Amino acid sequence: MRVGIGLPGGVPGTDGHLMVEWARQAEYGPFSSLGVIDRVVYDSYDPLTALTAAAAVTRRLQLVSMIIIAPLRNPMLLAKQVTSIDALSDGRLVLGVAVGARQDDYDAVGIEYQERGRSFIEMLGMLRDLWDDPAFGPVKRRAGGPPLLIGGQSDQVFSRMARYGEGYVHGGGPPKTFARAAAKALAAWSDMGRPGRPQLRAQAYFALGEEEKLHGMSYLRDYYAFTGPFAQKIAEGLLTTPQAIAQYLRGYAEAGCDEVILFPTVPRIEQVERLAKVLQGLGYSNGHTVARKGEEGGW
Repeated sequence: MRVGIGLPGGVPGTDGHLMVEWARQAEYGPFSSLGVIDRVVYDSYDPLTALTAAAAVTRRLQLVSMIIIAPLRNPMLLAKQVTSIDALSDGRLVLGVAVGARQDDYDAVGIEYQERGRSFIEMLGMLRDLWDDPAFGPVKRRAGGPPLLIGGQSDQVFSRMARYGEGYVHGGGPPKTFARAAAKALAAWSDMGRPGRPQLRAQAYFALGEEEKLHGMSYLRDYYAFTGPFAQKIAEGLLTTPQAIAQYLRGYAEAGCDEVILFPTVPRIEQVERLAKVLQGLGYSNGHTVARKGEEGGW
């Protein structure tokens, strides 16, 4: 299983210079990718803009959206932006998309929240049609455009993933929750008659350090305030120790996850180095486990 690191663009008050330096340092760490999340009505960076900046200072890392709220965007412009970033990064973009759960984002851009599912299906079809069109440029790095991952929890998500996508994005939580979702994704893939297996990716939040833990939990309670009391449960799931990170990654690896992206909750550059040291201690190099279970540095 690979491990990536998220950019801090979803944390309020994050400085633009920090975003660029974060990506630059991550390039030399034991990470497989850089991830971004998406909000409109929040003190956050536009995810596609953030990935463009990251592409300019990296050469190795995949650039992954976890996820883009696709129905908020014009499908033609989204396809153009995504194809452009993929070309600029030499084919390193992975596009994760979903409908999102916050109505205020939809209200802010004047799109009907109740119509998001229908709009999403139409957009998926349009993205595929545009990327299959040889005349739609810039020149694509692979046939069919960038890998398309689809996220969400409803049963419809998995059929959409099997029809339009290359994989599934899981929003986080205990490994057993991921395992149930992964089983549905694999079943839908098989039912659709797709060869091989879908990519399975997931995310979690981390904050390493006692002071950082308090800041991180406060951020998650605010970011997920729309869920009501459940926001506290999300905050309590914050990974704050090397042991917690190791246990979490072990659980997801055993459940068949291909990659977990760990998102910061504190916009301090030291978090990149601290997480890198934790992963190196677990045997990770460039996002991959290099030590087997039971060996020194392994699980």
